[in-house]
Amino acid sequence: MIRMTDIQLDSPSMSEGIFQEHDERPVLSEAAAQSRASVLRSRAESYIGLSRHDAAIADLTESIALVPDNARSWRLRGESHRVIERYEAALSDFDEALRLEPDSAYSLGSRGQAYAALGRMEEAMADFEHALTLAPESLWILEARADALADLDRVDEALAEHAKIIALDEDLAYSWLARGDLYQRLQLYPEAIADYTRALELDPVYVRALGRRGEALRMIDRYEEALADLNQALDLEPDNDRALGSRGAVLSELGDNEAALKDLDRAVELDEEYVWAYRVRGEILQELERHEEAVADFTRALELEFGDS
Repeated sequence: MIRMTDIQLDSPSMSEGIFQEHDERPVLSEAAAQSRASVLRSRAESYIGLSRHDAAIADLTESIALVPDNARSWRLRGESHRVIERYEAALSDFDEALRLEPDSAYSLGSRGQAYAALGRMEEAMADFEHALTLAPESLWILEARADALADLDRVDEALAEHAKIIALDEDLAYSWLARGDLYQRLQLYPEAIADYTRALELDPVYVRALGRRGEALRMIDRYEEALADLNQALDLEPDNDRALGSRGAVLSELGDNEAALKDLDRAVELDEEYVWAYRVRGEILQELERHEEAVADFTRALELEFGDS
């Protein structure tokens, strides 16, 4: 929905601001500053939609400098910081957003996610609980709370939360996929497969569900079925790095190491920090006695996962 909450202004004229001595940019009037901040904030939202978070942060930083009391600008910048894993910066921005707008379920939920990413689970749970008093049917906050409960090994509560999410809208494919992901995390692969199957009944071209079901099938050695799912996922989305990685592992199990390497090469080309793909490719290269290449892949995996140098 397009938000047109600002008064439309004509383009600023020289009378709306004066130039500071030795400064190329005019000092904006309050109305002009509000207008520029609004456009910057809107452009930042499009940058976020494009996953260009550094560009979004730059626009939002200028927008905040122009209009410091806009809670939305602080929240959006915090969310961009969170997505690119700058969690302390995210917390600072969410704190300010909540100072300006204390009952924002979105800011509370997002701050909870940042706390959870830092392992500060009590604070995360407090934010999720508060957010859900304000927006009790917010699916993404319910899911974030379920993830936190799983991290705390409160598995029964996490599954109950997912059941609540599904009950809110049983025809939403994503809700079934989210619970399937939890089942897969718990190594409950038949349960995961059942949920992914339900998601695919609702949305037969759901690439993520196809990829995740393929991976679950791989884990219980149902390689032909896994390959069928992963082939379909990659027909729909040829550059899905996770599906390529999973299919590479399946092809290796089926004895086609050259095809497996082709998939894994493409997977790490798409995501140079795909640790699991380096590990699987290293195992295949080792099996083929291409040990120098295997050592390079294992070394890269250790660098990425554990910071080895």
